[in-house]
Amino acid sequence: MQELGQAFEERLQEIGTYLEFLEGVENAVRSGPPRIGTSGTLITVQQQRILYSGVFLQLYNLVEATIVNCLNSITETALRAGTWFPGDLTNEIRSEWVRVMAKTHTDLNYQNRLKSAVELCNHLVSPLPVSSFKLESGNSGNWDDIAIYKITDRLGITLEIKPETNEAIKRSFKDGQGPLMLVRNLRNSLAHGSISFAECGQNLTATELRDLTTRIANYMREVVQAFAVHIANHEYLEPAKRPVRARAGS
Repeated sequence: MQELGQAFEERLQEIGTYLEFLEGVENAVRSGPPRIGTSGTLITVQQQRILYSGVFLQLYNLVEATIVNCLNSITETALRAGTWFPGDLTNEIRSEWVRVMAKTHTDLNYQNRLKSAVELCNHLVSPLPVSSFKLESGNSGNWDDIAIYKITDRLGITLEIKPETNEAIKRSFKDGQGPLMLVRNLRNSLAHGSISFAECGQNLTATELRDLTTRIANYMREVVQAFAVHIANHEYLEPAKRPVRARAGS
């Protein structure tokens, strides 16, 4: 699943380009208030802080987009690759399929609940293969390392994070919060208007934001790799149903 890694690196590169710009602004400050051009508008301290706050939005966008892509890859790309029946899937993925088909976590009136149950029953009786479906993660706007661990555990995905990567993502970055928790909380505070952009970006340097980005990037790369291995080895299928090559490599 090279597509997952490629999509992640492309988004990460955008953040890297933005950080280079912030580092340039910060270097210019050492020689006095930076300007846009030789005689253009001065960049104020408040504007600089607002620019810094943008990193948190970009990082959260990277995290959520990456997780959504990973989840979609299991149910769309993987299940489209072959004709698999409900009994072929692991219990974890089959449970997710039932959750979607029967709408078990959706508020429905009794008529619609019966309709969903009948559709599921017809699918099993026919029997029909499982088509691609959207996983219901229920975590939009709330992705951090804890939420990522919970969704991988729920899906039966082995998430093995290197000790040094795990230590870096757990270690406090600011206000007693690790990188992902901080990014999630600040992003939500900005979205709900709890803090201003200038407040979000105060008391930070471009170097610190680079460190924040590196810690998150290293962690997310390993998450992407875990999903890629899971899909490549057909681990969403029961062991006996996996292609011979996948079983031989497991």
